[in-house]
Amino acid sequence: PTRSSISRRTLFKHVGGAAAATAFASSLQAFAPIRGAQASGGQPQNTYTNTKDATGGSSGTNIVLVHGAFVDASSWSSVVPLLQHAGHQILAVQIPLTSLADDINVTRQALASLSGPTVLVGHSYGGAVITGAGNASNVVSLVYIAAHALAEGESAAEITARYPTTPGVKHFVPSYRQGFIWLDPPYFPQTFVADIALARARVLAVSQKPIKPSCFTDKEGPAAWEHLPSWYAVSTDDQTIDPNQERWMAKRIHATTSEIPSSHASPVSHPVDVAQIILAATQVGKKG
Repeated sequence: PTRSSISRRTLFKHVGGAAAATAFASSLQAFAPIRGAQASGGQPQNTYTNTKDATGGSSGTNIVLVHGAFVDASSWSSVVPLLQHAGHQILAVQIPLTSLADDINVTRQALASLSGPTVLVGHSYGGAVITGAGNASNVVSLVYIAAHALAEGESAAEITARYPTTPGVKHFVPSYRQGFIWLDPPYFPQTFVADIALARARVLAVSQKPIKPSCFTDKEGPAAWEHLPSWYAVSTDDQTIDPNQERWMAKRIHATTSEIPSSHASPVSHPVDVAQIILAATQVGKKG
């Protein structure tokens, strides 16, 4: 595994009440040359429009991004333009966070709307989603960003319980939506995304998308990583998913692994590094 560096701190929470609910994983990786693309400030393209890279070429590769708990698809907003600049077609899926089965089903619908080879990316809880949805015929590789990479029959809560309880999970509480939890807003900045400006983190804290606790206890079905090449970005400063848990999951799925000094919310705090890892996964089956 290759190891790189980047970001810093956490994303999730746990509620005491119904069943066991657990963590949210975050990972981040680095490779390199997209920094120039970010600096160029190019205008983001329409989600379904294939853009061209600096050489005028178009890869024809789709990239589907799946968000995790307590956020929505806008958590990829700084990553998307970088991937579009590199010439890829991007779709950032809005999953309902109502059950693992529901979230996998919506992601499968998104994949079915696209033709051609597709890289499937999941952040945190989104890792459990792509593990199930990735069995679609057009998926060629998986990318886990500080995410749950589960085996068939496992749940996120079950694996998380094997590691020390993180600060983020300690602050999972009932939300304003009945039957749903979120990360207690006052604790969100330091446990979910400590490596961005506090004012911005506070906005994210009060803009959270609540999740059903059962999403963390639902069992995984057949795991796509068993037959697809995978990449994993470990967030070494993660306060939501234990970094050692991330390392263990990455090793088990034989992922190409990078480590980044990042919070749980690496797509928000380190979009360039996250984009670089995703771009590496688009090279599956290509020469050179």
